[in-house]
Amino acid sequence: MESDVVRVGKKFTLVIPKKVREMLGIKEGDLLSVKVKEGKIIMEPKKFDPFQVLERIIGEPYDERRDEKKAEEWLRDACS
Repeated sequence: MESDVVRVGKKFTLVIPKKVREMLGIKEGDLLSVKVKEGKIIMEPKKFDPFQVLERIIGEPYDERRDEKKAEEWLRDACS
């Protein structure tokens, strides 16, 4: 893939070229991991998995058959 040139804007913002966003499926609001390796900036999409978040919260893997009712009750209580 050929490289694109982007300009560092005010407050050090960067605009990711459209063709790169489309290739990687990056949408507004997505998270990117940014690191420096051998003098280069590396940005990688950080995909959000709601089941991994649930696993961290409840301390064990989410099982839809077992946990669906608990999740519905929790959401209902949180919204009332």
